[in-house]
Amino acid sequence: MLRYALLFFIIAMIAAIFGFGGIAGTAAWIAKILVFVFLVLFVVSLIFGRG
Repeated sequence: MLRYALLFFIIAMIAAIFGFGGIAGTAAWIAKILVFVFLVLFVVSLIFGRG
């Protein structure tokens, strides 16, 4: 999951350098969602993974 977030972050950075606003915006939006999902799953696994 974190790999996908990093991949879309890199795509967003490359697209921003070349000025493709739509592509950069979409990749950044996907990266933000994946990072949020990763953090939630990480916290849940820390809480419930101890059992």
